[in-house]
Amino acid sequence: MRNFRNLIIWQKSFDLSLKIYDLTKLFPSEEKFGLISQLRRAAVSLPSNIAEGAAQPTDKHFKRFLLMAIGSSFEMETQLLISSQIYPSLQKSISEIILPLLIEVQKMLNSMISKLTTAVSSAKD
Repeated sequence: MRNFRNLIIWQKSFDLSLKIYDLTKLFPSEEKFGLISQLRRAAVSLPSNIAEGAAQPTDKHFKRFLLMAIGSSFEMETQLLISSQIYPSLQKSISEIILPLLIEVQKMLNSMISKLTTAVSSAKD
């Protein structure tokens, strides 16, 4: 079992989720049950899946949760791209603050998933 709080990927995804909460405070109230809810759900899911996966007994199980986390990250990216088109006043915050961090997290997730895939494959041999 890994200590999820020590994982840089968890730390960055946690920071990202806080930034999403700050960003969604700027959305119009009409989005309360739309984009705000969807973005926050995906933002919370990302570090939560990493934390839950870190508690799993094997690399194979951890990898499964990382795959769910990366799915949430791409869901969030899509919602951010939609948001930046619908609300141009948010484009700068999204493109300069949120997306670079999100892309960094996605790259880290891809790397970790690849390493776990290799580890799981090696364990089978």
